Amino acid sequence: MGANHDDHHHAPAHHGRALRLGVGGPVGSGKTALVAALCRTLGGSLRLGVVTNDIYTTEDADFLRRAGVLDQERILAVETGCCPHTAIRDDIAANLDAVETLEDRFGPLDLVIVESGGDNLTATFSRGLADRQIFVLDVSGGDKVPRKGGPGVTSADLLVINKIDLAPLVDADLDVMARDAAAVRGDRPVLFTSIRQDPSASAVAAWVSEQALSWPHEPVSAA
Repeated sequence: MGANHDDHHHAPAHHGRALRLGVGGPVGSGKTALVAALCRTLGGSLRLGVVTNDIYTTEDADFLRRAGVLDQERILAVETGCCPHTAIRDDIAANLDAVETLEDRFGPLDLVIVESGGDNLTATFSRGLADRQIFVLDVSGGDKVPRKGGPGVTSADLLVINKIDLAPLVDADLDVMARDAAAVRGDRPVLFTSIRQDPSASAVAAWVSEQALSWPHEPVSAA
């Protein structure tokens, strides 16, 4: 797959289209659970669509549909057939097609969430696909993970450290994780959460809502 296959996609000017939010992170970090929580929490105030990415299946989209977090038709699945970062960074055509399909069918929308397949710390979204990026880690990898850096950790607009309820079980020091995350991210925000304990992901949802409501799109109330 070439890196320039998205050249035929001409995204509309920011005004009049949804904010596109990329959610990435390693396998098992809680990306799909976070997307589900955001849909539950924000679905009453924002007009939403979701695009998921899996290599050979539609597993994440199927999970969201079964959970009933959105109308099923507002959740589209991309089967990448390749490493997850390729479809969100290098050859974004399939994801752009899915995003544009949602906006054509249901627009105007306020927010389209694009969830990456599980990847490593280098995974980032092309800015041609995502206007804002969240990178999700979880504490089960140990408190050393944030200081390892990598573009996903250092450059995402928001770093979410999930599953903090597991910290005592894996001897992870949340203060160390906060310190190291700040060291590699500067003033970019970091939020700690446990979606199991807070199914609304309230702090993350508040950040996403602020981003969406300040985006220069057509201000139509949610249906």
